[in-house]
Formats: sequence, C-alpha cells, structure tokens
Amino acid sequence: MNRVAAYAAIIFGCLYFLMPMIGMAEFSLSMRRGVYSLDAYRVVLADPQFQATFVYSLVMALVTIIFGVLLVVPTAYWVQLKMPALRPVVEFVTLLPLVIPAIVVVFGYIRLYNTSSFLPLTGSVTGTNILLMFGYATLALPYMYRAVDTGLRSIDVATLTEAAQSLGAGWFRIMSTLILPNVLGAVLSGAFLTLAIVIGEFTMAALLNRPAFGPYMQILGANRAYEPAALAVIAFAITWACMGLIQMVSRLSKHKRA
Repeated sequence: MNRVAAYAAIIFGCLYFLMPMIGMAEFSLSMRRGVYSLDAYRVVLADPQFQATFVYSLVMALVTIIFGVLLVVPTAYWVQLKMPALRPVVEFVTLLPLVIPAIVVVFGYIRLYNTSSFLPLTGSVTGTNILLMFGYATLALPYMYRAVDTGLRSIDVATLTEAAQSLGAGWFRIMSTLILPNVLGAVLSGAFLTLAIVIGEFTMAALLNRPAFGPYMQILGANRAYEPAALAVIAFAITWACMGLIQMVSRLSKHKRA
C-alpha cells in the first residue's frame, strides 16, 4: 500500500510540473493555424531586442559571478580558517536576501544613490549598471555562499594552508593556486545558479530602467500571444541547461576527488 501511495505521489508530482510545461510548449508551436511550427521561436530569435537584452543579461551575469567569487570565496575561507565561531552570524547575513524582497533592496539603492545623493550612481549608465550588478550579487549571495561553504567543508582548509605557508606561499598564492582549484566545482555550481537568477530577474532591472532579459519578457508577454510562450520555453531550457551543468560539474568533482 505504501509503495502504491509512493508511486501515486510521484506520478501526481510529475503531472503537476509537466502538464503546464507541455501545454505551454504546445501553445508556442501553434502560431500557424492548423499545424505545428516554430514560427514563434523564429520571430523571437530574430528580434533585435531579444538579442540585445539577452547579451546584456549574459554580460551582467558574468560580471556578477566574478564579483561574487571575489567576495564570497575569501570570506568563506577566512570564516572557516580563522573565525568558525562567526559562521552562524555570516550564514544569517547571507540568508537575508531570501526574506527581504528585491523591490525593497532596489528602492533602498535608488534612495541612497540617486542624483542628489553623495554618490549619484543612478545619474549615469555605468553607475546604474554597477548598482544593478550589486543587486544581482545580493540576490545570488545565499546560493553562492552555501555552494562555496559546502566545498570548503569538504577539504581540510587548515592543513592545506599550513602546508602552503610552510613552503613560503603568501595569502594570494594560497587562494589562487590552492583553495580556489579545490573548490572549483562548488564555485561553478554557485556561478550557474547566479546565471539562472540574473537571466530571469525582473524587479531590479525594471526599476533601474536597464535593458535586461526579464523586463523584455514582461513587455513581450503584454503585447504578443504566442511569442511569450516560446520565450518561456527558451528560458526554461536555459535554466535546465544550468541545472544539468551543475550536476555534471558535481559528478566530475566527486570523480576527481575519488
């Protein structure tokens, strides 16, 4: 009876997640009356706005990932090596973006860094892009920190550091040639999660008036019928590709450590 209930729950869960996606994919193929076609995908992929916003979001994701790695890896390493008692405090701080809505964060940014403030970042395109990058890094912080922290816990940080110091290595060399390669799988997992967050983020990009992929999806959804469904399928494909890459990197890391 328990096995039947378990199979029933699995089937129900699969149908719950798959049926809307199947319906959306079927609708995205129905742009041409009476036959299935890829017309909606062709229109979306040929749209210059799609290409511009997608490239912009990819560049912002790359910059956010670099900033996140430079911020999180040394912090998590130092907490594990020198200040393990502060780990609950750091974990609490990194969890705050999950309970503070993105709209609150971005309104705080606009309030602090508007054109009449001491640091008018919103007064220029470059400054606004930097502000948006900080916002993306804040949203991705819980996932990036936990991925890196899990990777650091799987290695003996103290022994590796003492061995490197005994051979005359400095802190930069220890971080770049010893710690980072050992947690590369965890860093890549956090990077792929950051990419997925940045590609789909809407609130911050819209309120800062930047040409990102999230606002483009909203505008297209308000004015077209079949193209938004095609765009949603493309976004799902990107997200699932990121999840597949995370799984592949995790398995390769385990295989390499074994």
